[in-house]
Amino acid sequence: MKTGRAACGLQYGIRRSHSSAAYCALSIKCGTRDEAGYHSGIAHFVEHTLFKGTAHKSASVINGYLDRLGGELNAYTTKEEIVLHATVLKEDLKKAAGLLFELATEPTFPEKEISTEKGVVIDEIHSYKDSPSEDVYDKFEEMLFEGHSLSSPILGTAASVKKISSEELRAFVAEKFRPDRLAFTVVADEDEDKLERLILRLIEKYFPDAPVVEAGDPIVPEAYVRTSECFDKTVNKRNHQVNCVIGNTAPSLYEERERIAAVLLSNILGGPATNSILNSILREKNGWVYGVECTYTQYADTGIMAIYLGCDKENLDKCLAVIERETKRIQDEPMSPTKLKAAKKQLLGQLAISSDNGESQCLSMGKSLLSYGKVSSTGHNREIVEQVTAEELMSVARRIFGDGKTSRLIFL
Repeated sequence: MKTGRAACGLQYGIRRSHSSAAYCALSIKCGTRDEAGYHSGIAHFVEHTLFKGTAHKSASVINGYLDRLGGELNAYTTKEEIVLHATVLKEDLKKAAGLLFELATEPTFPEKEISTEKGVVIDEIHSYKDSPSEDVYDKFEEMLFEGHSLSSPILGTAASVKKISSEELRAFVAEKFRPDRLAFTVVADEDEDKLERLILRLIEKYFPDAPVVEAGDPIVPEAYVRTSECFDKTVNKRNHQVNCVIGNTAPSLYEERERIAAVLLSNILGGPATNSILNSILREKNGWVYGVECTYTQYADTGIMAIYLGCDKENLDKCLAVIERETKRIQDEPMSPTKLKAAKKQLLGQLAISSDNGESQCLSMGKSLLSYGKVSSTGHNREIVEQVTAEELMSVARRIFGDGKTSRLIFL
């Protein structure tokens, strides 16, 4: 693997693979939490409308540019990032990489295309409201981070999206899409030095007048301390199924040992495997839920761990009692060495399988470069997982699920 940093501050990472497919991504350190001074949802709307035309390509040309090569062009927005990424045959990597740079640096945001896309995004917003399992989580996060930049919904609101103009989109991109906020990553079966030369040529082409940015360690933001009170709210949605989220703030990206312990805790409680604690009891043993999961999302200054479940109304109280009992047990009773070793092996296996994918590697590298200024090695992450103790697991469980610390939102 090779990493580097151009004089303008743009970081890049290259990993050689042994596949006929090549993956590249342009990650921008700019997401929903960076919308102050703009209409809510503009980051996500920018992601949609970058594809609607550049100085050299129309929307129709962009849409078919990689498709006709058998490739794929995609993008997504999070609270902290906008990511453009492409998958192509390795011989078409140069075209894909050039297109990503062009989309990020030369968008035109045509008024007609913007007007059409507003309808698409507003339909997406409304579709979330028709999906209680997604809507309840979004509302929970808004309430948990009330008054903080992380409370804003990624999609914005229908009212705010309607007000976004081409001029505002251009201003947002000009301010936020600076090269020192960008990372370009590649996973391909190609010589790393050759790929580095390609990346440097693209940087020179698309950022010819960018000022020199002195290298430095990533700025670690001050940890977010929640000041609002915990909540326990029930909303009558007249749904057939009850949707419930229980959770709290959690370790941030920069709390390494606590973060890894939290990843392990989340997987033990409600990871994807059927033997996770809540899956085993609520779904497999008793059949009280169709699905239950524990998720952990990490941000620069905090994180969020949440347990979601959907069940029939008559099963809700039984499910809540089990969740309270099991989260309490993991706080008070140290996991035996045998069980802890098995839990670590399961997590490491899941991570290894997930990371054995060129696209996942490419996207993970971009996130790591933007967050830490480096790409963490698989061996380092494995070592930290192996070092987690039963006491650390109990400590992070108390931090998140301790008495009086969790909040709850129920859609009936």
